Amino acid sequence: MKIAIISDIHGNYDALVSVLKKAKTEGVQHLLVLGDIVGYYYHPDKILKALSEWSFDIIKGNHEQILEDLIANPSLGESIRLKYGSGHQDAIAKLSSAQLDFLRDLPETKSVQFDETSLLMCHGSPWSNEFYIYPDCEKEIIEKCDSVAHDFVLIGHSHYAFAIKNLNSVLINPGSVGQSRQTGGKASWCIINTKNRCFQLLSTDYNVEDLVHEISERDADIEYLTKVLIRN
Repeated sequence: MKIAIISDIHGNYDALVSVLKKAKTEGVQHLLVLGDIVGYYYHPDKILKALSEWSFDIIKGNHEQILEDLIANPSLGESIRLKYGSGHQDAIAKLSSAQLDFLRDLPETKSVQFDETSLLMCHGSPWSNEFYIYPDCEKEIIEKCDSVAHDFVLIGHSHYAFAIKNLNSVLINPGSVGQSRQTGGKASWCIINTKNRCFQLLSTDYNVEDLVHEISERDADIEYLTKVLIRN
């Protein structure tokens, strides 16, 4: 079976649509979503609808936790917006109570198996949703992610794509679908063939113009939201 590993969509529906179209042409049958479907940008409702048309497993990211914090304490709204844009407020406005409960109740990690291939789904790291792991981090941190019980350990959060072979498992970060911090206008993700355990890191083009226009109307005072989408 071919499965797609996607993470950090962050309300960027246009990027997700491009990835899902490519996944379909590649024969992908199942999605593993590593959290952070909300935050920064504006269409978590459309994202959940698009995902609902697929077979998928999903875990909680740190931005789902930020969403919980905002629901519990609305006075955090402006400080969250200034740091992350209006995406969390849009999630509260656009998602139903059932959808918000669904995001709240997601696990932080999940172990799944397809064919004879086992995979551990994580967001930041196997031990913390908020721990950043970059491709150039210390060897000890990479080795700490190794799992004797899994063929693949999957992480997101840093928005940087990489794959590193550990002693017992392969550590993969597919990068970010919705806000790559490597190249603008690219949605990063991964395909794993669970029959032969081959994998491929992919980068799919998408048009950022509509989203840049939305940012100018919603969060024009937060320059980063646009710069990260258009940088080379």
